[in-house]
Amino acid sequence: MTSPRISKRAFLLVGLLTALLIAGVGSYYASGHPDGLEYVAERTGFIDSAQDGAAADSPFADYGTKGVEDPRVGGGIAGVVGVLATLLLAGGLFMLLRRKPDPAALSETK
Repeated sequence: MTSPRISKRAFLLVGLLTALLIAGVGSYYASGHPDGLEYVAERTGFIDSAQDGAAADSPFADYGTKGVEDPRVGGGIAGVVGVLATLLLAGGLFMLLRRKPDPAALSETK
């Protein structure tokens, strides 16, 4: 018995929806505790020497969304925006770098 074939478009759409669901829901339930480096910096006493990075004033700094009061919702929004930004960047690079068929090679195969 053969399994039904799924189109590329449907496969990509299901993959995108799954990534968005994981990013939105997973980020919503992410821990509010500090990450590993921040935890060690607090425990060893050098957290006060940390400096803000270049993106500290960005709308999605510190795993949240500026202007959203609930940190869990802000994290979910940041996760979804991160997935979409990655998709746009990767898709744009793919479109830019993909190989175009050589017209001479196409005419030789006919």
